[in-house]
Amino acid sequence: MARSGGDKQGKLEFDESRIDSGIDSYKSISREHDGNLDSSEDKDKTCATDERLDSAYVSSSLTVDSLGDFIEKCSISECESTTDCEYTEEEVNFLTTVTEDGDTRRFCTSVDRPVSSRADGYSEQLTPLHLATYLNQPTIVKGLVEKRVSLELQDQEGNTPLHVACEHGFWECANEMIHNTSPSKLTNVLEAQNWRGLTCLHVATLRKHHRLVRLLMKNSVDLNIQEGTSGKTALHMAVELHDMPAVNLLLNKGANVDATMFNGCTALHLAVGRQDAAIANLLCQAGADKMIRNMEDETALDLADGNDDILALFPFDDIQIMGRTVMNFS
Repeated sequence: MARSGGDKQGKLEFDESRIDSGIDSYKSISREHDGNLDSSEDKDKTCATDERLDSAYVSSSLTVDSLGDFIEKCSISECESTTDCEYTEEEVNFLTTVTEDGDTRRFCTSVDRPVSSRADGYSEQLTPLHLATYLNQPTIVKGLVEKRVSLELQDQEGNTPLHVACEHGFWECANEMIHNTSPSKLTNVLEAQNWRGLTCLHVATLRKHHRLVRLLMKNSVDLNIQEGTSGKTALHMAVELHDMPAVNLLLNKGANVDATMFNGCTALHLAVGRQDAAIANLLCQAGADKMIRNMEDETALDLADGNDDILALFPFDDIQIMGRTVMNFS
């Protein structure tokens, strides 16, 4: 997407990857100067453009106060589709935002429906609960959840509102969602994967939000659930990040130390392959099976690659064939 003012001085060009989507929609801005900005008019235009990086989030229609006021008047819609619902003038004014570029974003009038569509056909699929979470407003999140909004609706990246909280480390928002949701419904949310195959536990682990990981653990999250692309568990991810506190936390709470990825690798394979003797030692102390072979027929020992600290974790007291001890010299 590019804007051009012909041959005028102070021309601004925006990268085509910038999509005015409402959240994190701009990636980069490149400015080309054809000459000096001598006129005050051009300078004013440049400043105005710099200030407006994202029309949806600077819009006066999307302030925290206005969102909160509207939530007080919301109720769960019984309509089969948003086209079946009749909206008040106030709802239409609040929920329809026309940006400076002429993009129209219509936010759902029913607080538990997918949020937006745009005149150009691009759908952001945000709900008011997504927006309140992005803005880190736990009070508004609580109000929405108490109105029985769905926590399972996903945005254009497949993220539920709880995914968003785990991504950004918004513990208070996550806490309101979890503690105001029935256990049966919460289970579905905790198992939901975004389009990258990640659950909320995976996201919190990848972002090293240990407090959020503990919150999810207290609410019976499956510690051994696999992400959808390579089959990693949270323990695999923590090992890859060399995150000793997370590895220790997961093991202490009962994570399966011998869980395998789709390629057969255990957390110990990953630790040894990354030459992380400290985490490899921790996994061995937790009872990791050193003889598990991955799909390439390699044990963790095969990956040690001459690292004496790691080789010391693999005593040679026994002769083993196919993982079975056939002779013991001790």
